[in-house]
Amino acid sequence: MGKNGQDAQRSVIRDLTLRRTAGSPPGLELVQLAGLAERARRHGNDPYASLRPAFHQLVHVRPGSRATVSVDFTRYEVSDGAWLWIHPGQVQRWGTDLPGAQGPLVAFPAGFPDTETAASSVADVASLHPLTPGAPHAEGLSRALEHLRYEYEAMAELPLESHVQVLRHLLAVLVVRLARAYGSEHGRPTTNETFRRFRAAVERDFPATRRVEDYAAALGYNRRTLTRATEAVTGMSAKRYIDERVALEAKRELAHGPSTVAAVAARLGFADASDFTKFFRQRTGTTPTGFRRTARGA
Repeated sequence: MGKNGQDAQRSVIRDLTLRRTAGSPPGLELVQLAGLAERARRHGNDPYASLRPAFHQLVHVRPGSRATVSVDFTRYEVSDGAWLWIHPGQVQRWGTDLPGAQGPLVAFPAGFPDTETAASSVADVASLHPLTPGAPHAEGLSRALEHLRYEYEAMAELPLESHVQVLRHLLAVLVVRLARAYGSEHGRPTTNETFRRFRAAVERDFPATRRVEDYAAALGYNRRTLTRATEAVTGMSAKRYIDERVALEAKRELAHGPSTVAAVAARLGFADASDFTKFFRQRTGTTPTGFRRTARGA
Protein backbone atom coordinates (compact mmCIF):
# COMPACT_ATOMS: atom_id res chain seq x y z
CA MET A 1 0.00 0.00 0.00
CA GLY A 2 2.82 2.40 0.87
CA LYS A 3 4.73 2.29 -2.40
CA ASN A 4 1.71 2.97 -4.59
CA GLY A 5 0.66 5.80 -2.32
CA GLN A 6 4.06 7.46 -2.53
CA ASP A 7 4.15 7.15 -6.31
CA ALA A 8 0.67 8.61 -6.69
CA GLN A 9 1.40 11.49 -4.36
CA ARG A 10 3.97 13.22 -6.58
CA SER A 11 3.02 16.85 -6.47
CA VAL A 12 3.45 19.74 -8.85
CA ILE A 13 3.61 22.27 -6.00
CA ARG A 14 7.13 23.62 -5.73
CA ASP A 15 9.01 21.99 -2.86
CA LEU A 16 11.34 23.95 -0.61
CA THR A 17 14.39 22.04 0.58
CA LEU A 18 16.52 22.95 3.58
CA ARG A 19 19.76 24.51 2.37
CA ARG A 20 22.73 24.70 4.64
CA THR A 21 24.29 28.07 5.29
CA ALA A 22 28.05 28.15 4.80
CA GLY A 23 29.73 27.48 8.12
CA SER A 24 26.57 26.15 9.80
CA PRO A 25 26.21 22.62 11.25
CA PRO A 26 24.46 19.97 9.15
CA GLY A 27 20.82 19.22 9.91
CA LEU A 28 19.78 22.45 11.61
CA GLU A 29 19.38 26.06 10.52
CA LEU A 30 18.74 28.95 12.88
CA VAL A 31 18.07 32.17 10.97
CA GLN A 32 16.52 35.53 11.70
CA LEU A 33 13.12 36.32 10.20
CA ALA A 34 14.29 39.75 9.08
CA GLY A 35 16.87 38.15 6.78
CA LEU A 36 14.69 35.33 5.50
CA ALA A 37 13.47 37.12 2.36
CA GLU A 38 16.99 37.99 1.23
CA ARG A 39 18.17 34.46 2.01
CA ALA A 40 15.38 33.05 -0.16
CA ARG A 41 16.35 35.30 -3.08
CA ARG A 42 19.99 34.20 -2.83
CA HIS A 43 18.80 30.62 -3.21
CA GLY A 44 16.66 31.46 -6.23
CA ASN A 45 13.30 31.41 -4.43
CA ASP A 46 10.55 33.99 -4.33
CA PRO A 47 10.17 34.66 -0.58
CA TYR A 48 6.48 35.47 -1.02
CA ALA A 49 5.52 32.52 -3.23
CA SER A 50 3.51 29.50 -2.13
CA LEU A 51 5.99 26.73 -1.33
CA ARG A 52 5.87 23.31 0.30
CA PRO A 53 8.79 23.02 2.77
CA ALA A 54 10.26 19.57 3.31
CA PHE A 55 11.27 20.39 6.89
CA HIS A 56 9.93 21.63 10.24
CA GLN A 57 9.99 25.32 11.10
CA LEU A 58 9.66 26.73 14.59
CA VAL A 59 8.85 30.43 14.23
CA HIS A 60 9.19 32.76 17.21
CA VAL A 61 8.34 36.47 16.90
CA ARG A 62 9.75 38.79 19.52
CA PRO A 63 7.52 41.08 21.61
CA GLY A 64 6.71 44.27 19.73
CA SER A 65 7.08 42.63 16.33
CA ARG A 66 4.91 40.60 13.99
CA ALA A 67 4.99 38.41 10.89
CA THR A 68 2.11 37.19 8.76
CA VAL A 69 2.13 33.81 7.05
CA SER A 70 -0.53 31.70 5.36
CA VAL A 71 -0.37 27.97 6.04
CA ASP A 72 -2.76 25.70 4.14
CA PHE A 73 -5.30 28.46 3.43
CA THR A 74 -5.29 29.94 6.93
CA ARG A 75 -3.62 33.33 7.40
CA TYR A 76 -1.84 33.74 10.72
CA GLU A 77 -0.45 36.84 12.38
CA VAL A 78 2.37 35.78 14.68
CA SER A 79 3.26 38.58 17.08
CA ASP A 80 4.40 39.67 20.52
CA GLY A 81 6.22 36.58 21.70
CA ALA A 82 4.10 34.00 19.89
CA TRP A 83 5.31 30.74 18.37
CA LEU A 84 4.13 28.93 15.25
CA TRP A 85 5.09 25.39 14.24
CA ILE A 86 4.97 24.77 10.46
CA HIS A 87 5.29 21.10 9.48
CA PRO A 88 6.77 19.46 6.39
CA GLY A 89 4.29 19.18 3.54
CA GLN A 90 2.18 22.17 4.54
CA VAL A 91 1.99 24.91 1.91
CA GLN A 92 3.15 28.25 3.26
CA ARG A 93 3.25 31.80 1.97
CA TRP A 94 4.92 34.64 3.86
CA GLY A 95 3.43 38.11 4.02
CA THR A 96 5.29 41.16 2.76
CA ASP A 97 5.89 42.31 6.36
CA LEU A 98 8.54 39.57 6.72
CA PRO A 99 11.62 41.89 6.44
CA GLY A 100 10.39 43.89 9.41
CA ALA A 101 9.81 40.88 11.66
CA GLN A 102 12.12 40.32 14.62
CA GLY A 103 12.81 36.84 15.90
CA PRO A 104 14.35 33.48 15.00
CA LEU A 105 13.25 30.61 12.81
CA VAL A 106 14.57 27.16 13.68
CA ALA A 107 14.46 24.78 10.71
CA PHE A 108 15.22 21.06 10.80
CA PRO A 109 14.32 17.93 8.81
CA ALA A 110 12.09 15.28 10.36
CA GLY A 111 15.06 12.96 10.84
CA PHE A 112 17.23 15.37 12.83
CA PRO A 113 15.71 15.00 16.34
CA ASP A 114 16.42 11.81 18.24
CA THR A 115 14.03 8.92 17.61
CA GLU A 116 12.15 9.24 20.89
CA THR A 117 11.49 12.97 20.44
CA ALA A 118 10.46 12.50 16.82
CA ALA A 119 8.08 9.68 17.73
CA SER A 120 6.36 11.58 20.51
CA SER A 121 6.59 15.37 20.72
CA VAL A 122 7.19 16.07 17.01
CA ALA A 123 4.44 13.67 15.96
CA ASP A 124 1.94 15.11 18.42
CA VAL A 125 2.04 18.70 17.19
CA ALA A 126 0.58 19.33 13.74
CA SER A 127 -1.33 22.05 11.91
CA LEU A 128 -1.54 24.32 14.93
CA HIS A 129 -2.32 27.99 15.33
CA PRO A 130 0.13 30.53 16.80
CA LEU A 131 0.69 30.08 20.51
CA THR A 132 1.58 32.75 23.05
CA PRO A 133 2.74 30.65 26.01
CA GLY A 134 2.14 31.75 29.54
CA ALA A 135 4.44 31.22 32.50
CA PRO A 136 6.29 28.97 33.11
CA HIS A 137 6.31 27.77 29.49
CA ALA A 138 7.50 31.11 28.11
CA GLU A 139 10.54 31.17 30.40
CA GLY A 140 11.47 27.58 29.61
CA LEU A 141 11.15 28.14 25.87
CA SER A 142 13.24 31.31 26.05
CA ARG A 143 16.06 29.57 27.91
CA ALA A 144 15.95 26.53 25.61
CA LEU A 145 16.06 28.74 22.52
CA GLU A 146 18.94 30.83 23.87
CA HIS A 147 21.02 27.76 24.72
CA LEU A 148 20.35 26.31 21.27
CA ARG A 149 21.39 29.60 19.66
CA TYR A 150 24.61 29.73 21.72
CA GLU A 151 25.69 26.22 20.75
CA TYR A 152 24.64 26.74 17.12
CA GLU A 153 27.00 29.69 16.87
CA ALA A 154 29.83 27.93 18.77
CA MET A 155 30.52 25.38 16.06
CA ALA A 156 34.29 25.72 16.26
CA GLU A 157 34.45 24.87 19.97
CA LEU A 158 33.66 21.16 19.54
CA PRO A 159 34.39 18.41 17.02
CA LEU A 160 31.66 18.36 14.39
CA GLU A 161 30.16 15.07 15.57
CA SER A 162 29.95 16.31 19.16
CA HIS A 163 28.55 19.64 18.03
CA VAL A 164 25.74 17.97 16.10
CA GLN A 165 25.00 15.69 19.06
CA VAL A 166 24.69 18.72 21.35
CA LEU A 167 22.34 20.43 18.90
CA ARG A 168 20.15 17.32 18.69
CA HIS A 169 19.76 17.27 22.46
CA LEU A 170 19.08 21.00 22.73
CA LEU A 171 16.58 20.89 19.87
CA ALA A 172 14.84 18.04 21.71
CA VAL A 173 14.52 20.27 24.78
CA LEU A 174 13.01 23.07 22.70
CA VAL A 175 10.68 20.73 20.83
CA VAL A 176 9.44 18.96 23.96
CA ARG A 177 8.83 22.26 25.74
CA LEU A 178 6.94 23.69 22.76
CA ALA A 179 4.86 20.53 22.41
CA ARG A 180 3.99 20.68 26.11
CA ALA A 181 3.09 24.36 25.82
CA TYR A 182 0.68 23.50 23.01
CA GLY A 183 -0.62 20.51 24.96
CA SER A 184 -1.32 22.62 28.05
CA GLU A 185 -3.97 24.61 26.21
CA HIS A 186 -7.37 24.01 27.75
CA GLY A 187 -9.34 21.30 26.02
CA ARG A 188 -6.58 20.03 23.73
CA PRO A 189 -6.83 16.22 23.54
CA THR A 190 -3.89 13.90 24.15
CA THR A 191 -2.67 12.01 21.10
CA ASN A 192 -2.73 8.22 21.43
CA GLU A 193 -0.37 5.72 19.83
CA THR A 194 -3.10 4.17 17.66
CA PHE A 195 -3.90 7.54 16.12
CA ARG A 196 -0.20 8.33 15.62
CA ARG A 197 0.20 5.16 13.57
CA PHE A 198 -3.01 5.78 11.66
CA ARG A 199 -2.05 9.39 10.88
CA ALA A 200 1.36 8.31 9.58
CA ALA A 201 -0.27 5.64 7.39
CA VAL A 202 -2.76 8.15 5.99
CA GLU A 203 0.03 10.61 5.17
CA ARG A 204 1.81 7.89 3.27
CA ASP A 205 -1.10 6.16 1.54
CA PHE A 206 -4.04 8.55 1.10
CA PRO A 207 -3.56 8.76 -2.69
CA ALA A 208 -3.78 4.96 -2.87
CA THR A 209 -6.83 4.27 -0.71
CA ARG A 210 -9.59 6.08 1.17
CA ARG A 211 -10.93 2.90 2.79
CA VAL A 212 -10.67 2.65 6.58
CA GLU A 213 -10.61 -1.14 6.24
CA ASP A 214 -7.36 -0.99 4.27
CA TYR A 215 -5.63 1.04 6.98
CA ALA A 216 -7.04 -1.18 9.73
CA ALA A 217 -5.73 -4.32 8.01
CA ALA A 218 -2.30 -2.78 7.38
CA LEU A 219 -1.96 -1.61 11.00
CA GLY A 220 -3.46 -4.68 12.68
CA TYR A 221 -6.55 -2.95 14.07
CA ASN A 222 -10.24 -3.19 13.33
CA ARG A 223 -12.28 -0.33 11.92
CA ARG A 224 -13.93 0.44 15.24
CA THR A 225 -10.59 0.81 17.03
CA LEU A 226 -9.30 3.28 14.44
CA THR A 227 -12.52 5.28 14.61
CA ARG A 228 -12.45 5.48 18.42
CA ALA A 229 -8.80 6.53 18.45
CA THR A 230 -9.34 9.17 15.76
CA GLU A 231 -12.47 10.57 17.35
CA ALA A 232 -10.66 10.90 20.69
CA VAL A 233 -8.02 13.18 19.14
CA THR A 234 -9.77 14.96 16.26
CA GLY A 235 -13.47 14.68 17.00
CA MET A 236 -14.09 13.07 13.61
CA SER A 237 -14.40 9.50 12.39
CA ALA A 238 -11.50 7.69 10.76
CA LYS A 239 -13.28 7.85 7.39
CA ARG A 240 -13.83 11.57 7.65
CA TYR A 241 -10.21 12.07 8.70
CA ILE A 242 -9.01 10.31 5.54
CA ASP A 243 -11.41 12.27 3.34
CA GLU A 244 -10.40 15.58 4.92
CA ARG A 245 -6.75 14.78 4.22
CA VAL A 246 -7.53 14.02 0.58
CA ALA A 247 -9.59 17.21 0.30
CA LEU A 248 -6.72 19.26 1.77
CA GLU A 249 -4.27 17.86 -0.77
CA ALA A 250 -6.76 18.58 -3.53
CA LYS A 251 -7.04 22.19 -2.35
CA ARG A 252 -3.26 22.54 -2.32
CA GLU A 253 -2.96 21.22 -5.86
CA LEU A 254 -5.83 23.29 -7.20
CA ALA A 255 -4.72 26.54 -5.56
CA HIS A 256 -0.99 26.32 -6.12
CA GLY A 257 -0.33 23.92 -9.00
CA PRO A 258 -0.81 24.08 -12.80
CA SER A 259 -2.38 20.62 -13.21
CA THR A 260 -5.82 20.18 -14.72
CA VAL A 261 -8.67 18.94 -12.56
CA ALA A 262 -8.40 15.57 -14.30
CA ALA A 263 -4.68 15.34 -13.48
CA VAL A 264 -5.32 16.21 -9.83
CA ALA A 265 -8.05 13.58 -9.71
CA ALA A 266 -5.73 10.93 -11.12
CA ARG A 267 -2.92 11.85 -8.72
CA LEU A 268 -5.28 11.48 -5.76
CA GLY A 269 -6.51 8.06 -6.86
CA PHE A 270 -9.93 8.87 -8.35
CA ALA A 271 -11.22 6.87 -11.29
CA ASP A 272 -12.16 9.99 -13.24
CA ALA A 273 -12.67 13.73 -12.91
CA SER A 274 -16.42 13.45 -12.34
CA ASP A 275 -15.91 11.13 -9.35
CA PHE A 276 -13.39 13.59 -7.93
CA THR A 277 -15.69 16.56 -8.54
CA LYS A 278 -18.52 14.84 -6.66
CA PHE A 279 -16.20 14.03 -3.75
CA PHE A 280 -14.79 17.57 -3.64
CA ARG A 281 -18.21 19.26 -3.78
CA GLN A 282 -19.55 17.08 -0.95
CA ARG A 283 -16.70 18.06 1.33
CA THR A 284 -16.13 21.69 0.41
CA GLY A 285 -19.45 22.92 -0.96
CA THR A 286 -17.92 23.96 -4.28
CA THR A 287 -16.46 22.40 -7.41
CA PRO A 288 -12.71 22.01 -7.99
CA THR A 289 -12.86 24.65 -10.73
CA GLY A 290 -14.80 27.02 -8.52
CA PHE A 291 -12.37 26.55 -5.66
CA ARG A 292 -9.38 27.15 -7.91
CA ARG A 293 -10.90 30.34 -9.30
CA THR A 294 -11.67 31.70 -5.81
CA ALA A 295 -8.30 30.69 -4.31
CA ARG A 296 -6.27 32.24 -7.08
CA GLY A 297 -8.43 35.34 -7.22
CA ALA A 298 -7.83 35.87 -3.50
